[in-house]
Amino acid sequence: MTPTPLLKRVRGATLGRLIVAAMVAAAASTAHAQSFPARPVHFVVAFTAGSGTDIIGRAIGDTIAKSLGQPVVIENKPGAGGTIAAAGVAKAEPDGYTYLIHSAGHAVNPAIYPNLPYDTAKDFAAVAPLANLPNVLVVPPGRYKSVKEIVDAAKANPGKLNFGSAGNGSATHMNAEKFRASAGFDAAHVPFKGTPEALTEVMSGRLDFFFAPIVSALQLIKEGKVVALAVGTAKRSALLPDIPSTVELGYANSDFNFWVGLFAPAKTPRDIVTRMNQEVMKAMQSSEIKDRYTGLGAEAMPMKPEEFDAYVKTEIDANGRIVKAAGIKVQ
Repeated sequence: MTPTPLLKRVRGATLGRLIVAAMVAAAASTAHAQSFPARPVHFVVAFTAGSGTDIIGRAIGDTIAKSLGQPVVIENKPGAGGTIAAAGVAKAEPDGYTYLIHSAGHAVNPAIYPNLPYDTAKDFAAVAPLANLPNVLVVPPGRYKSVKEIVDAAKANPGKLNFGSAGNGSATHMNAEKFRASAGFDAAHVPFKGTPEALTEVMSGRLDFFFAPIVSALQLIKEGKVVALAVGTAKRSALLPDIPSTVELGYANSDFNFWVGLFAPAKTPRDIVTRMNQEVMKAMQSSEIKDRYTGLGAEAMPMKPEEFDAYVKTEIDANGRIVKAAGIKVQ
């Protein structure tokens, strides 16, 4: 059927309106990106001040604040393995001014908490991984001289030894669970709101062991307030070159990848997500962050938003299998 002149005019007008609408949307997006940020940006940290996640989040926040031309305000909202902070950010206005700083535990929580008030995969836009951090197995001074002594004591007293974590499903918890499963012993898990609280309990002797982020435990190790027996990574840390890894000691698959990442509410404009990713990647290239990361034993994890988003989804699947195998449940 040949279109009538009237139909042609209607189609032409419709197409014209669509083109104009697309141009207006593109112009608005560009203007949005150019004007962002117009006020302070907020980073909501899922764990307590002084935790590995907090230290990395503050380091990046301080650096990109200079580039953004606006302050980056850090707010710590610990509790329930980081789910309190995550729930708040998931419901925040997706305007580019509120972000979540979380750890690998973010990808563990879906398997541990059956009734989360958010969907980890769908309610967040993965912006950028900030760092990969090694954990270190620390014990009270004078209690154990080696990892083998911990394992032997735990096997001789099933369920009597205890270990701390920065919360259910946190990287510190998962590292301990993978080690416990590899070594083949039972022990009681004691979750805390964050790393500093767990370290305090190790120093007091009320905890038998704890896989603490090196960034948080290093000074206490140097002062002799806690004793480092092994790192929870596949290889040794440059900060503790004389301390073997649990894998090196013969505990296969006992290592855990402790990453820290930046997330935005899912509907945050993509131009802003891209801009924030670029700011993080630029910060990682700065001598300030490189020096800071070297001192913290942290490694950069450069990824684009879509790459990090895909990585988080694979982590959710992998950690779900670990949680099921270890029988981890909310306490």
